[in-house]
Amino acid sequence: MASLEQILRQVEAYQPDADLDPIRRAHDFVAGLFGDKRRPNGEPYLEHLTAVGFLLAELHLDIASIVTGLLHNVLDEEAVSQEELAERFGPDIASMVEGATKIGRMAFRTSEKRQAESFRKMLLAMARDIRVIMVKLADRLHNMRTLERMPKESQRRISQETMDIFAPLANRLGISWVKSELEDLAFRYIYPDAYADLAEKVEKKKTERKRFISEVKRILTDLLAANQLEGQVSGRLKHLYSVYRKMERQGIQFDQVFDLIAFRIIVPTVRDCYGVLGIVHANWTPIPGRFKDYIAMPKANLYQSLHTSVIGRKGERMEIQIRTEEMHRIAEEGIAAHWKYKEGGSVPAADQSDSRFRWLRQMLEWQRDLEDSKEFLSSVKVDLFPDEVYVFTPGGDVKELPQGATPVDFAYAIHSDVGQHCSGAKVNGKMVPLRTELKNGDIIEVLTTASQSPSKDWLKFVRTSKARNKIRGWVKAEQRERSIELGRDLLEKKLRKYGASLKKTITTDLFDEAVHEFGFSGSDDLIAAIGYGKLSPGQVVSKVLPKEVIGKAEEKPSGIGKVLEKIKPKPSAAIKIAGVDDILVRFAKCCNPLPGDKVTGFITRGRGVTVHTIDCQHVQESDPDRRIDVAWDRAKKASHRVKIRIFCSDQKGMLASLSTAITGAEANIVSAKVFSTKEQQGVNYFEIDVMDLAHLTRVTNGLQKIKGVYRVERLRN
Repeated sequence: MASLEQILRQVEAYQPDADLDPIRRAHDFVAGLFGDKRRPNGEPYLEHLTAVGFLLAELHLDIASIVTGLLHNVLDEEAVSQEELAERFGPDIASMVEGATKIGRMAFRTSEKRQAESFRKMLLAMARDIRVIMVKLADRLHNMRTLERMPKESQRRISQETMDIFAPLANRLGISWVKSELEDLAFRYIYPDAYADLAEKVEKKKTERKRFISEVKRILTDLLAANQLEGQVSGRLKHLYSVYRKMERQGIQFDQVFDLIAFRIIVPTVRDCYGVLGIVHANWTPIPGRFKDYIAMPKANLYQSLHTSVIGRKGERMEIQIRTEEMHRIAEEGIAAHWKYKEGGSVPAADQSDSRFRWLRQMLEWQRDLEDSKEFLSSVKVDLFPDEVYVFTPGGDVKELPQGATPVDFAYAIHSDVGQHCSGAKVNGKMVPLRTELKNGDIIEVLTTASQSPSKDWLKFVRTSKARNKIRGWVKAEQRERSIELGRDLLEKKLRKYGASLKKTITTDLFDEAVHEFGFSGSDDLIAAIGYGKLSPGQVVSKVLPKEVIGKAEEKPSGIGKVLEKIKPKPSAAIKIAGVDDILVRFAKCCNPLPGDKVTGFITRGRGVTVHTIDCQHVQESDPDRRIDVAWDRAKKASHRVKIRIFCSDQKGMLASLSTAITGAEANIVSAKVFSTKEQQGVNYFEIDVMDLAHLTRVTNGLQKIKGVYRVERLRN
């Protein structure tokens, strides 16, 4: 148990000239307030407050921080008012205590809300003074150390909160030992069986590992001495939770974890760090891919060190970390090692332009916009977990979505039926478009209508696989139903010309044979193919009716019939569609394909096949089931209209030169538009007829040879 004397000795060790009187007064004050009063876990209040103060002294924080640690519960317990606190200890400490005060008196329906409110207060306090975070971490660490006295339900809830929030935060602040201890303590209560099993296995080999650590330390110490290098060598077993995570991540048993031991070598200079690395690699075999240079490229939390994993002489694996004394101090104290406080104030004296503080300045800026308690997520969760966004239901439940998620993604995350009938959404009480990207801390209300159904356009902006798969499934089913309905109508009309009906024809053996001959599993599939445009009604009728029936019905067309035959759309002579005939072909205006471009066909209802370039955005977003392979018919020649844009200098005779180059390449000019800019440049738009891509290339090459032409572009629409 920590005592006032221990706190004072600890502070004197790193601040010999510090005024310790505020610490004594704070300790006496809380001792008088709480006396023998105990916390919910049965621990004396004074014991907890003293322990928090000692932890802050271990982190080498200033006097004000330690005083805040001793007082951090007094407002929560309503033992004193903030005004009285400010009068006794000054407004700076009173403000820090208010920032660190717990919110247990506030009732929240869910643990997420409790986390949100608590973290909001902590981060708002950080906007005034980062030391408040250190107080909260020390408070949480001691709470975890004494958690065994709490009910099991509380143990699990508090441990999960610690694992999700406080351990990552300690890591982000660079205090590695606090992060490791919080993880191990939380691990004990979240997965008690796994923790007990792993702890037992580690304990069984404790003596053996101690012997191994002593042997390697001796070898490393001798190697340093032999190379005239000074250094301290230490060895330790990796903390339990990191071992457990490795076992889970790699799917291995405890006996298969070979690098349980980590050694640390602390040397005077950076140059010595790299010298020691060379010595280690010369005496042990390094494991490929396991070397990390955090000195040249420090972590975002300011951590610096060399990490390497090697194989020992008996085949054992071990990790070795090499750093200077200053690097080690930063690794132990984290950001506290970089922040110096002006006497009587809370403004950090560190250079604010220092890139090491960029992430922290960003967090401080985020705090200025916080209005709702739940918006802590927009500042911390993003920083800790950058690929996720956390939003809330109106009832306060948290939903985790990928960055860029929209209200439609949120609706499907609630329930598939909510997504299918989503007709609108409110974000933070305001109506927004369904394609709006959600931000951390947003409160989302989904509006549904029974008659509403998914839209194919939603596929352009949803981010979650669940939403995308559900929408695609619905669109595909809906398109299939429409295609079956259209296919029935088209086939029925064709059959009537031969005096037959679909109802009777579909039950014949010839129809079944046609289904299998076309490669379908059922009659609905064949009829849907007609609706999609993959098959023509004529192709199907020729297979499902007896030849004699078709022969009798085929008569010479009347006069009107001849006229209709003449004006009937014919397939383009420049495109071949394998296995499909009697289908109209047209070229997409969105990409304007030319012979020589790689192309694909898209079946449109009632309008045949539309030919697109293979990389056209509209094709990429289209239904794959309605795409069809097409190819250019090189034997047929046809002219194609294309637009080009020419950037050139604005000079006399330029238009004449451009026109001459185009006609000289045997291309016909359909239209031209000419503009001049303030920078004495010309922008010219030409619509021309060419035979294919090679012909267009000849045109553009001719244009680019003209003096004063900067660039020639093909326009897609």
